[in-house]
Amino acid sequence: MSEKADRLRQARISAGFRFASDAANALGIVASTYRAHENGQNDFDLDEADFYGRKFNVDPYWLMRGAGHTQTNGGSAPSAHPVEVEEPNATIGASVLGKSKKIPVFGQAVGGVDGEFLMNGSVLFEVLAPPVLSDISEAYAVCVSGESMSPRYEDGEICFVDPGRRVKKGDYVIAQIRLEEDGALLAYVKKFVRHNSSELVLEQFNPAKELRFDARTVHSVHYIALAGNA
Repeated sequence: MSEKADRLRQARISAGFRFASDAANALGIVASTYRAHENGQNDFDLDEADFYGRKFNVDPYWLMRGAGHTQTNGGSAPSAHPVEVEEPNATIGASVLGKSKKIPVFGQAVGGVDGEFLMNGSVLFEVLAPPVLSDISEAYAVCVSGESMSPRYEDGEICFVDPGRRVKKGDYVIAQIRLEEDGALLAYVKKFVRHNSSELVLEQFNPAKELRFDARTVHSVHYIALAGNA
């Protein structure tokens, strides 16, 4: 593990987050993205250090460079030793019964060049709908194929879809495209740029580029409400 990654782990623990996944949820970022920074798999830059610093109450320059920089509250930099965490003292009560339903997950093991996959109605498996989609009768999910939207969405991650929500610029969507008359529907998980009477434009991250589709080939564009590992 790099020294930067080790300092990030120390800051997370000192901020009271026992697990990396707890910190990622509190920060509102994908857990795999945060873990890659903390375990040294991926480096993080000053902007990201500034974000972590504000959330963990440490100087971002300490995260980047180490010795000589202190916490933002004027205290010392986080200790080199993990903070001892007391054992949980909660007791397990009665099961809480709430609304839950299973929704289908579509996709395929291997996607195309741009991460597209056949949307032919074949269900890979079913998962419980998250609370935000529990009342959406047409909600469904898709399994990401490939790395075309990394680091936002990783290969195998599940995207939960609300087909009734209005899509606006900057949203992440699943677009269903029929490139040939009577041909199969192809599904793309991308970032929405615009959709008008002539074309649909989507953004891809890896490699970075725009995908353009004739408006006549667009079957649907649905909003991705959230994503994660099922």
